[in-house]
Amino acid sequence: MATIQVDIVSAEGEIHSGTASMVFAPAKMGEVGIAPRHAPMLTPLSPGEVRVQDENGKEESFYITGGLLEVQPHLVTVLADTALRGDQLDESAALAAQQDAEEALKGASEETDVARAQAELAEARARYRAAQKLKGNR
Repeated sequence: MATIQVDIVSAEGEIHSGTASMVFAPAKMGEVGIAPRHAPMLTPLSPGEVRVQDENGKEESFYITGGLLEVQPHLVTVLADTALRGDQLDESAALAAQQDAEEALKGASEETDVARAQAELAEARARYRAAQKLKGNR
């Protein structure tokens, strides 16, 4: 079976490096799936879950707050703003962050405040969804 090298990195350092049969990532225009020998691509990423599927079909999940996805025929690189392994997500903390972001959005008055609050809410919701999915509550 063909595989592709996957590297997930953030400012904190390398989060994951290994081979995969498939990679799924939250691109700005929707989720993308990357298989070995995929056409080259560069796209911005939204907050959400990156899933790396190995040759046996086992998936490993990572939460990212956004970044860039670079795809080459034999290499996928996720340049994340911030990245966490799926088992590092705390569902209760993610829910609290979502609630805080919703309150901030309600109290936002200026255009810049509203845009910042909307971005924080999108990130908090994505983190909470990822945490729920990993806990099997989805």
